[in-house]
Amino acid sequence: MTYKDAQPRADAIKSSVVSRRMPPWGAVKGFGKFRNDTALTQEQVALVAEWVEGGAPRGNNPNALPQPPAFEPESPFHPPADVMTISGDVTLDRAMSLDGLFPVHVADGSQMQIVAETPSGAVEPLVWLYEYRDRYRHPFLFRSPLELPAGTTIRGVQAGATIQLLPASTSWFWSLPLVRSIVGGTSR
Repeated sequence: MTYKDAQPRADAIKSSVVSRRMPPWGAVKGFGKFRNDTALTQEQVALVAEWVEGGAPRGNNPNALPQPPAFEPESPFHPPADVMTISGDVTLDRAMSLDGLFPVHVADGSQMQIVAETPSGAVEPLVWLYEYRDRYRHPFLFRSPLELPAGTTIRGVQAGATIQLLPASTSWFWSLPLVRSIVGGTSR
């Protein structure tokens, strides 16, 4: 929150940001397009790294500092009733308008590239979970719904992992525009 807090931890902050452990987005940026992407841009990562490499200097004008942020309590994520829960590769028996994915259970540190392969052979990247941490579980919501025809195969969900396919629907809504909910360690 303050320079006094950050300066002694500058090297650890740089390491966490450059390795993309923080903020805990849990996916590779650019593999899939998400409206709730909280990962830092490459420019933001470079800015933090340059600040640390430059000696982590304190700003010269304390009057130019922004007000400390006020953090709102996070709203819990509640998947809609009509989700499809999958484990392993699954072929859709009906067309689906897919709004996002929700990792119900993924082993800590897992990596998996989840894609949708349509009957025509086109491959749509869905999400590439990378060094995923179940304690930071949150939905990955697409910028716009993906229209998947019947016969589409969802590939890349590892054995033992459980992912929910979130349908685009007007029967449910998200309580925040950018959902970053931390859901407890139990499956829903």
